[in-house]
Amino acid sequence: MKHYFVLPIIFFAAALMFYSCSSGPIIKNIFPVKEKKTVFDKANEFEIDFKGNNLAFKIPRGAKIDTIMIDTAAKSVTIDFNKDFSYIPFRDSNVALMYKTVKNIFGPSFNNYKYSIRTMNYPIETLIPNYFRKDSSKYDYSRLPKLVKQRPLPLVRDVSKSFIPANGLYNRNIVVWPSHGWYYNNKKDRWEWQRPRLFQTVEDKLPLSFVVPYLIPMLQNAGAVVFDPRERDIQKYSVVVDNDSKQDLKSKFYVETNESKNNKWQTGKGVGFAIGNPPYPNDYNPFKKGTYRTIKADTAVSATVSWIPNIPAAGYYSVYVSYNASVENVPDALYVIYHDGIKTEFKVNQQIGGSTWIYLGEFKFQKGYNPDKNKVELVNKSSEPGKIISADAVRFGGGMGVIARGGRASGREKIFEGARYYLQYAGMPDTLVYDLNKGENDYNDDYQSRGEYVNYLYGRPFGPNSDRDAKGLGIPIDLSMAFHTDAGISHSDTTVGTLVIYSIKDAHFNTVFPDSVSRLANRDLADIIQSQVVNDIRAKYDPTWNRRALEDADYSESQRPNVPSLLLELLSHQNLLDMKFAQDPRFKFDVARSIYKGMLRFLSVQDHFKYVVEPLPVKDFRSELKGDSVFLSWKPATDSLEPTAKAERYIVYTRIDSGDFDNGRIVDSPYVKMGDIKEGKIYSYKVTAINSGGESFPSEILSVCKMPDEQKKILIVNGFDRVSGPAVISIPGYAGFLNGEDRGVPYKYDISFTGRQYDYDSTSHWKTNDDPGWGASRANYEDKVIAGNTFDYPYIHGKSFMENGYGFESASAMSVENGEIDLRKYSLIDLILGEQKKTERLRVKEDTSGVEFKSMPAKLQKEIKYFLEGGGNIFVSGAYVGSDLFKTAPIDSADIKFAENVLKYRLDTDHGSSEGNVYSADSAFMTKFKGFEFNTKLNDKIYAVENPDAIGAIDSSNVILRYGENEFPAGIGYKGKYGVIVMGFPFETILGEQARSEVMKSVLKYFGL
Repeated sequence: MKHYFVLPIIFFAAALMFYSCSSGPIIKNIFPVKEKKTVFDKANEFEIDFKGNNLAFKIPRGAKIDTIMIDTAAKSVTIDFNKDFSYIPFRDSNVALMYKTVKNIFGPSFNNYKYSIRTMNYPIETLIPNYFRKDSSKYDYSRLPKLVKQRPLPLVRDVSKSFIPANGLYNRNIVVWPSHGWYYNNKKDRWEWQRPRLFQTVEDKLPLSFVVPYLIPMLQNAGAVVFDPRERDIQKYSVVVDNDSKQDLKSKFYVETNESKNNKWQTGKGVGFAIGNPPYPNDYNPFKKGTYRTIKADTAVSATVSWIPNIPAAGYYSVYVSYNASVENVPDALYVIYHDGIKTEFKVNQQIGGSTWIYLGEFKFQKGYNPDKNKVELVNKSSEPGKIISADAVRFGGGMGVIARGGRASGREKIFEGARYYLQYAGMPDTLVYDLNKGENDYNDDYQSRGEYVNYLYGRPFGPNSDRDAKGLGIPIDLSMAFHTDAGISHSDTTVGTLVIYSIKDAHFNTVFPDSVSRLANRDLADIIQSQVVNDIRAKYDPTWNRRALEDADYSESQRPNVPSLLLELLSHQNLLDMKFAQDPRFKFDVARSIYKGMLRFLSVQDHFKYVVEPLPVKDFRSELKGDSVFLSWKPATDSLEPTAKAERYIVYTRIDSGDFDNGRIVDSPYVKMGDIKEGKIYSYKVTAINSGGESFPSEILSVCKMPDEQKKILIVNGFDRVSGPAVISIPGYAGFLNGEDRGVPYKYDISFTGRQYDYDSTSHWKTNDDPGWGASRANYEDKVIAGNTFDYPYIHGKSFMENGYGFESASAMSVENGEIDLRKYSLIDLILGEQKKTERLRVKEDTSGVEFKSMPAKLQKEIKYFLEGGGNIFVSGAYVGSDLFKTAPIDSADIKFAENVLKYRLDTDHGSSEGNVYSADSAFMTKFKGFEFNTKLNDKIYAVENPDAIGAIDSSNVILRYGENEFPAGIGYKGKYGVIVMGFPFETILGEQARSEVMKSVLKYFGL
């Protein structure tokens, strides 16, 4: 599809027609009238296709010429376009074409003139980002940082990792934040969202679901230290351990040790954190209500502090530390986190970043008080003995809101609250950062505080705009980004697309940053990220994804930061087609990766380094037990959009039983032998790929268990890798999401869902945020985290095998499909299908590859048939085991024949149960009428099954399970030359460990194992 740049004659004709008016364009020493005709006759013939540099675009609708200045004495022509013309992403190629076009229009009479095409008073060639300039000698060095004194050591270093992403974002500090949040409306005297609930989410939550699970981890995997003015931890519980705890609790939760009489912990000068009595009033700063402790560093450990939490519920908790910072402190304070018995070490630069919460990472902790397994320890060992080490509070988990407004706290987890409240809890100064409207307008405080947080992190001369000389925290921030989804309203069948906002002038109307670097760097950053996002979306999802304006505007989140910054409006949460993409985890991952790549490319030019993009997750993972060892193998993934994203090495992480994963082992090849496997223990593994740019997201998790009797081998095959958005309906007058048909499958968890859509009338208009019209959605889940695909189901299945005395191995379905495993050496195959089913590829126009996530592709069917013909047994469970083969388009008769002739079942209905009650219908399987339940309700532990299949018996198979609510068949069994059990619901969703163990025992008994 061609996009044209058209320069109509009317622009020039209008300019000349009114040249004599004082309000019109300025034309000096106007050329003769006959030359005018020569110039503008040619303009009618002109059209140019601008597709260079993979950038197809149109001239913005409102673009026009403001003035034409022709100086015959200086022999120059200057054409000034209005601001709308600046929305174009300028490149060497299109700039050259524009100049060539103008010269052709003016004709031979002006061959010896110099031309300048301008917008916003800048020649358009100066608006080409440095990154996109083909010749680096033509860089605009005014927008590059000046060479300054050596950068401080990273604020946080994970020293348990034995590699540094030197070509990534190592020692870069980035601030990103999702927009808006739950806030107190001063006028209405109520807590509420800042935006309406539309299409099952709200803008206050939707960007969270991009930033927290995807973007922040990607940036961290590339080596960056990432800051967020909102809470990032989804954990609803929080435990704070502090030296100012009540005296009778200190000896239990806060423990100091000293080996030297001459070097002991003592109270430092100044203030520190004290938890006090939350919720806190508006002007309460908890980091000024307590004390902190100090000791001198030594070359060996001679003193420690331990913070030992009493964890309210087992799970993952982010760990934050606080301390007093000064130039006298060490740059390498060593913190050791004991998480479920695993030790992970961090070095923190205590010369910067004090008196706030510093994020270290997320770790698994067991419930209760476990001094040996769950704690954080700070030791006084340092490379700079004699300097100071400081100890204050440690926080485990995000927790609930602790700021009172209107006499009450929000009642929501901190992660859902606006930035204003987290920044108060994080010790930011009120009048400089979060309370800019004297407690009278939390809405304005919230969006204004985000940029000022960036400035306070950095400090003088980049400090908050009301006091640029404020000391701040001394952390050199490299860039910041605000993430929004409010790009406009449309009822068309195309996307609204991506708008990006930057600010050339700061809050004091300067066009340079405090270090004199040009704020055109903001435009560079915005252009690079917008280009990366749009190009990647067009390549993978929508060839016509709309690239909206690249706009200079005085928005707080782009104007206030005194470092390169932008405001991204990714798409429109008011438009169904945009939201079809936004609700899909595949799209979220790819957009986050695009943003990360854009930041990496921008900083590679700013800081003069050659970048490498971190790899994609590995695939085709499998395991095999041999004696006391397990052999693991996998394959690297290819990134078709990024040639540098190649795996160079890998990290294999290990978990034993229900503990936490260790810090990993680096291997050079896509396979490894892991030894010392003990009987009766479940070993779980995940793999990441690494290169000099960083670390990939992890693979699925495979588990193995060695038991004394290895005669009957079991292979668990994980065929559930689906992630997707909810079902969509779109017909004239009725459109939206149909969660009742298919809720979709989140990646690990979903934090954006508010509740089901209830207004499907596409003609319904917005009235208020409480009555927003089309897309309006319920609020009953908006304060909850919803479980998705954890990619950890071989462990759940395997535990039930182990409890019945059987060991097992596991593999991905893809490795089976590719014929990499000899299935006939196993007595039983346990095929996990979860909510796997054919799902349309997420594109506006269906592509040639059609669908993905088919539950049993042809290759897998072939391997299963081969296995069963050898006399094997197979246990299959999943919500769509019938409907995906019999009903879901495109229907393949070979699928139906495989289900009927090989697995011995048929589909009765695809809406088998809504309540999840099941009972035994065959005493050969389980005591007749004995019942159990599987999960059908949204929760944070296991995904919910909305429409399990009812599958019937055929030939010599039997119905062994029925749904309690309607007597529909829930599972079939077959025993002949081989054995088959198929359940129309996922085994892993059976509620209760004991119930799962009993069902698995029945499976094994049925097969005679």
